[in-house]
Formats: sequence, structure tokens, C-alpha cells
Amino acid sequence: MKIRVLIVDDEPYAVEVIEKYLSAFTEMELVGKCNNGIEAFKILQQKQVDLMFLDIQMPGIKGTDLLKSLKNPPKVIFTTAYSEYALEGFDLNAVDYLLKPIPFDRFLRAVDKIYNLPDGKGKPLISYEAPVSDHEAFMYLKVDRRTVKVNINDVLWIESQRDYVKVIVKDHVYITRQKISLLEEMLPEQKFVRIHRSFIVAVAKITSFYSYSVDVNGHELPIGRNYKLDVQKKLKAESVH
Repeated sequence: MKIRVLIVDDEPYAVEVIEKYLSAFTEMELVGKCNNGIEAFKILQQKQVDLMFLDIQMPGIKGTDLLKSLKNPPKVIFTTAYSEYALEGFDLNAVDYLLKPIPFDRFLRAVDKIYNLPDGKGKPLISYEAPVSDHEAFMYLKVDRRTVKVNINDVLWIESQRDYVKVIVKDHVYITRQKISLLEEMLPEQKFVRIHRSFIVAVAKITSFYSYSVDVNGHELPIGRNYKLDVQKKLKAESVH
């Protein structure tokens, strides 16, 4: 049985990412996509929808208000760039709450909950294909009022500065209002390592390392005392390969 999916998001990049991720699941059928709650309401009256990926901050009506207005809502996975809506989302019995930019492994965990719900309509997840090749993996960052597409393989390191993080690539620095711990959860674990409370580094971009620091693109970044053992274990394991 197919799980019929509706994507509701006013950011074209976000829609593109979710649609690409969904293509990995043969049991998922995309029945519609739209950029506002009013259009979503109309689609829900016309088509059967089992699962809705729903943005919260949209023009006209918020995603949470749309969900409250539905008598028989489908299962919902909220997608948003703002962590402060998480509690409200779960109060509305959302299956999951995905913070943008959404990495595939985090998306996979959310979809897996759909398959494992006691009253779920889908079959158990058997297999999936990676929706994008390694060099096509992207992050989507809120920078000022824009959503910026950044190739994960271009990222050198991520640096926390209070409520903001700097995402450093070779020729640019993106500053986004986000907590580094949330970005750490979203990034592919095999490609990045947390070396300090304020730094996450791309493993492939490390040119040398010591017990107290790593070198990345000519910059020396500190290894925090509480991270030292895990960092050295991961980097030494990588050097063996």
C-alpha cells in the first residue's frame, strides 16, 4: 500500500530537498505540493493524504493553525528553521519535527517513525537508495532573509558564536541564527567531527592534527579537553583507511 504524501512549504529549496529524499522510498507517493496553508487545505479536501510535510512559518496561515483546523488530519512531520516551535508541534501530535537544513539521515529517522506507528498504513521499510550522490549532498541555511544552498563537501568547519553559527567554506562564510548542537545532529556523522564546544570540522579537510588542535585550510582550531579522546580516536581511524 502506498503512503500518499503532501509537501507544504513556501521555500522552493526545502520542497526540492524533501521531494528528492522521498524519491528513495518506493512506498511513498507524492500526491501534491504547495507553498501555503490555504492551498494545502484545498488539496486535503480533494485528495486522500496519509502524510504531510508541513512548514510552520508561511504566508497567510501558519502550519500549526492549519493542522488545528483539520477534523481528520493526516500524519504530520513539521519542517521549520525555528526550534522554538518544537513544543507546539509535538503538542499537536506531530510524528516528528525536522529542523532545516534537513540531512538525509535525519529525514530517514523521521520517515521510519511512520512505518513503525501502531496504526501506520505503510509496510516495514525494506530498503532505500541514496537520493543524491556524495558530491550532490547539500545544506540549506537561513542567511538573513534568504535560504542558501551549500554543498556539504565544500564546508571546512562550523564555528559557534552565541546564538549564531558561522559555516565556513573555501571562499565564503555564511552566518545563520542556529545552535551548533542542532547542526551537529543534522550533519552526516561520518564526515564531520565535533572537536570543541564551539567547533565542528569536516574530517576530509583536516591536513594535520595534534593532541590540542587540528589544521584546516591553514587555520589552527582548538580541540576541547572533553572532546580529545573521541577526536583522536576518529582521526586515527580515518588515517588507517
